[in-house]
Amino acid sequence: MPLDRTIKIAPSILSADFANFGQEIRAIEAQGADWVHVDVMDGHFVPNLTFGPQAVKAFRPHVRTVMDVHLMIAPVDPYIDAYAEAGADVLTAHVEAGPHIHRTLQAIRGAGMKAGVALNPGTPAEAVAHLLDLADLVCVMTVNPGFGGQKFIDLTGKVRRLREMIGDRPVHVEIDGGVDPTTAPLVAEAGADVLVAGSAVFRGGSVEAPEVYGSNIRTIRDAAEAARAAA
Repeated sequence: MPLDRTIKIAPSILSADFANFGQEIRAIEAQGADWVHVDVMDGHFVPNLTFGPQAVKAFRPHVRTVMDVHLMIAPVDPYIDAYAEAGADVLTAHVEAGPHIHRTLQAIRGAGMKAGVALNPGTPAEAVAHLLDLADLVCVMTVNPGFGGQKFIDLTGKVRRLREMIGDRPVHVEIDGGVDPTTAPLVAEAGADVLVAGSAVFRGGSVEAPEVYGSNIRTIRDAAEAARAAA
């Protein structure tokens, strides 16, 4: 998974048809998704409960691109090997989820995955200043984690600060929460390159009408790329 700074759209399957995950994943990839984003929630760190390692393992054969697994759980460390075995390409842990985030990122890399670190909206960019040499991705939450379909929180200043801090390190900046054709340009211009979008991708489409997914993905990508080109 070589790093590049092009805009990547990562649909969150939290907004997919839960009875039809395999076909949904294949549909979004066929329609232009760059990554597939999987939101793992434990009902403790965040107020919702979603996918465990066995579900992620079941998704894996359908994912041909990058499986981007976002752990909104605490603790993280006891589950790293299980998500590695399930086939995650990128595993992201929250800086707020435990006291030993350095150890967590080292363990994720040691298990053969790319290591991501996520920041809740109220956590400053400086919280990851000493983690950037251990991270492959920084995820900026632009909603309070736990549920899809929330309103975007404008944290473009935080995104710019992160991009400055990262410098020439090979680290992605990912945005998760409220991304749509209106908000994507704001974060792309600020320096983000991976855009997680759930309802904005899946709205109006289905496996019987996947071209809607493609139209939604292209609209988000085009808006983000235009803003970056104009910056």
